[in-house]
Amino acid sequence: MSFLLSRPTLPDQQGRIQSITPESADWKYVGFEVFQLKAGQSLEQLTVNNEVCLVLVSGKANVSTRNENWNQIGDRDSVFDQKAPYSVYIPPSDLFSIVAETDIELAVCKAPAEGRFPAKLILPEECEYQTRGTGTNQRHVCNILFNEGSAESLLVCEVITPNGHWSSYPPHKHDQDAEPVETLLEETYYHKVNPPQGFAFQRVYTDDRSLDETMAVENNNVVMVPRGYHPVGAAHGYDLYYLNVMAGPKRNWVFKNDPAHEWIVEANKK
Repeated sequence: MSFLLSRPTLPDQQGRIQSITPESADWKYVGFEVFQLKAGQSLEQLTVNNEVCLVLVSGKANVSTRNENWNQIGDRDSVFDQKAPYSVYIPPSDLFSIVAETDIELAVCKAPAEGRFPAKLILPEECEYQTRGTGTNQRHVCNILFNEGSAESLLVCEVITPNGHWSSYPPHKHDQDAEPVETLLEETYYHKVNPPQGFAFQRVYTDDRSLDETMAVENNNVVMVPRGYHPVGAAHGYDLYYLNVMAGPKRNWVFKNDPAHEWIVEANKK
């Protein structure tokens, strides 16, 4: 199995099925966890030196911090419901508590921060929808935490790639601190497949092929992208969802396409 691929475990005592830390990923910025909580189950964490974006992947919950409280948030049963999620931004030196009103799936996205922004509920209507690409390169993007001034480090979005389509394509990368050409951002992909027995493929590779990994991705898998290009292909018959988390030394998403495949962008403009 590729060292970039994390398969889910059975829920631990806290309900955790995925845990990516800077130490386990051998990088500096992105932390990512997924919890599956039964109705009535609770979870509490200190944010310590990280800002946190809680994404309610599915289900309904009550969320509180030291100073804020939001009850009965969440209104989708599946990431394939074509609805934006409810999310919560929490600064460092705070804590959050979750009580599941129904069975829930919760993504916890983390990156280092200083504490410049207060805790905030992110409503579905505040998320930005975009459709990108044409033909079998078309996919649907929901920006959750992407606007300027909404976070210090974190960039968070969801993508639905229809069956048989490609995404993060043409292959692009963001692994150099070289504005305005590109920026350095680590990235995780949390994948879900509909129907859940399906699969997709993701390749992560560099120009010199010192890193070149192609992975069969299944439901609830996480792919880590420390560097390099990282296209995704959804198999025929299986729609693909992924939740992206990015962070780096600067909160600015500037990517560079693989020059070998840049012609696809120009061809799509005709």
